[in-house]
Amino acid sequence: MNFASILKRLLSPNSIPRPSNDRTRLGARGETVAARYLRRCGHRIINRNYRCALGEIDLITTDGDTIVFVEVKTRSDDSHADPQESIGAAKRSRLERAAKHFLMSQRSSDFSCRFDVVSIVWRPGESPRIDHLPDAFEPRNPWV
Repeated sequence: MNFASILKRLLSPNSIPRPSNDRTRLGARGETVAARYLRRCGHRIINRNYRCALGEIDLITTDGDTIVFVEVKTRSDDSHADPQESIGAAKRSRLERAAKHFLMSQRSSDFSCRFDVVSIVWRPGESPRIDHLPDAFEPRNPWV
């Protein structure tokens, strides 16, 4: 199986999971808005919803020569903590492990990379409020 056929299969509509509830739909809509926003900021989207046994990454982009692992947090209101504040140590650890897996799958560690957070508050009937926090956190362990 060549790369083109694998890519075609991965991008087919049947391979994309359909959201099953309101919260999941809000998250999926938020990821779409975040991807559009990042494209307008000059990022190139190279992967959405990257999953491996070690974790999931919402968006993987490039910003110039830097690979950017993006966590998207979407909420319907901001009465609780800001969405990016909900990314605790365990979530960061899963993101780091998934990012390492992705880099290893590319067979190179010569990439500059960082972790960004895109926070979206999307109240019903309003336009989404987008906050982008580049370089939101440093990996705890040197891994590249």
